[in-house]
Amino acid sequence: MRKLFIIWCMIPLFAISQTKNVVSTDRYFPKNDKIDEFEKALAAHAQKYHTGDWSWRVYDIMSGPDAGGYMVTEGPNSWDQLDTRGDISPEHKMDFTKNVAPLTIEKGSTMFGTFRADLSTVQLTDFVDKIAINHVFAKPGFASEIENMIMKAKKAWEAGNQSVAVYESSASGPPQYLIVTRYKQGWKERDSSFMKPFKTRYNTANGEDSYDSFTGGLQKYVESSWSELLIYNKELSSK
Repeated sequence: MRKLFIIWCMIPLFAISQTKNVVSTDRYFPKNDKIDEFEKALAAHAQKYHTGDWSWRVYDIMSGPDAGGYMVTEGPNSWDQLDTRGDISPEHKMDFTKNVAPLTIEKGSTMFGTFRADLSTVQLTDFVDKIAINHVFAKPGFASEIENMIMKAKKAWEAGNQSVAVYESSASGPPQYLIVTRYKQGWKERDSSFMKPFKTRYNTANGEDSYDSFTGGLQKYVESSWSELLIYNKELSSK
């Protein structure tokens, strides 16, 4: 009976616990003549101050408008964890301000995103080294339509055994969905011979000629989109 009472007491704790599905990303761009110094300073900072729940995964941005930059990903955490993190120590702040920031140019960005397990075909923490990110910006008022389109695309991803993680931006500029394709077998997965074309898989999964509706939806509901390739940089990340 005593054990049962303890379990009952713990139920409220389970009820209020939050899902660790929040990821923050920062993008940094080093000065052209300070790249080596920047990498050393960033790695030292990550490995000294970012451990456990606050570990960093650092990616080299290989293509797209941010090519040459670095994407730093922290998390996943819950919003409650972010609430209770407390102030970062003065030493922590000073290390970044003194040793990392002066080596960068003004261009940069910060974003929070929540992982959408319902739209994804892979677990949040099933990371790989090579990824592609497609940034999809919805026209105002059409978020539901975009999500419906992603849900149907998910069927085609599953048919091709693709690992795709979908995130939704949170209070970080124009609303967007980040569709992250994780290449477990490397870039060769991008070759047209690796799997059936997306159009074929989409029509098979959603009905004949359904791909035409998909492209029509892109025209109606998507404000803009752009994509990029990134590679995980183990040497710059938390250890």
